[in-house]
Amino acid sequence: MIKIFPFIFIILWSSAFITTKPLIDNSDPFSALAFRFIIVAIGFFLYSVFTKNKIIIKSKYLIEAFLSGILFHGLYLGGVFYSVSKGMPTAIAALIVTLQPILTNILSNPILKEKVSFNQWLGVFLGFVGATMVIGLDIGSNIPLLGLIATIISLIAITISTIWQKKLSNNLPLSVSNMYQAVGGFVFHLIIITLFVDPYINFTKTFILAMTHQILLVSFGAFTILMLLIKKNSASKTVSIFFLIPPTSAFMAWIFLNEKLTTLDLVGFLITSIGVYIATRNSVN
Repeated sequence: MIKIFPFIFIILWSSAFITTKPLIDNSDPFSALAFRFIIVAIGFFLYSVFTKNKIIIKSKYLIEAFLSGILFHGLYLGGVFYSVSKGMPTAIAALIVTLQPILTNILSNPILKEKVSFNQWLGVFLGFVGATMVIGLDIGSNIPLLGLIATIISLIAITISTIWQKKLSNNLPLSVSNMYQAVGGFVFHLIIITLFVDPYINFTKTFILAMTHQILLVSFGAFTILMLLIKKNSASKTVSIFFLIPPTSAFMAWIFLNEKLTTLDLVGFLITSIGVYIATRNSVN
């Protein structure tokens, strides 16, 4: 069953980029995320109680999960949502964040003592080339400075959070860990709202549908699978599948949003798939 998890993760995580813009159009980014993660925290709490997992845990484990949530749900997602709200094209934001496997490969050896093989580096290179071909970069487009800075912060945050998650004690049930991570994300966004933002949410039908999608399929589905993959595999191999996210997002946009998909895009998708295969083969049991 675990062998199919990376493919499910790619589809679910990629779909989040399709529903980010509708959320931003109907709320400020931090209110949307605060609302999302309080619901997610409650959901994992109820599931943990139902499955009789211990909610009261050692302070060490609580702090670890809480900080992981700040990195994943706070800085990473907050940066992506904020960049989109400032006019950063979603595709370019996705491509910048997709640099994560390169940074993770660089840091995995000194921090996690993981050996990064030649095949992994080759796969990462092909993955980046393919993703770039699919997304493309319009040099003439106006990329907002604040959006760019926020996206770079997101890139750094998700890289650090992936390595941090791999170094954690991993002594918590997944639902309990996810609950405290969601609490960390909620508290982070609540602080941002309190100090810096004039919060608002328009509970339109579009907002509700997009939020439901991100809560159920992304937070409960994709994020749980990601935590499982990080626990079961090396950090450097796990994140290599992120290169498939921009092409998959582009493919979804072609299907659901009628966005253009060219022959070059398809070639890029193929190159990316080959790169991810080379980087991750024999890594998922």
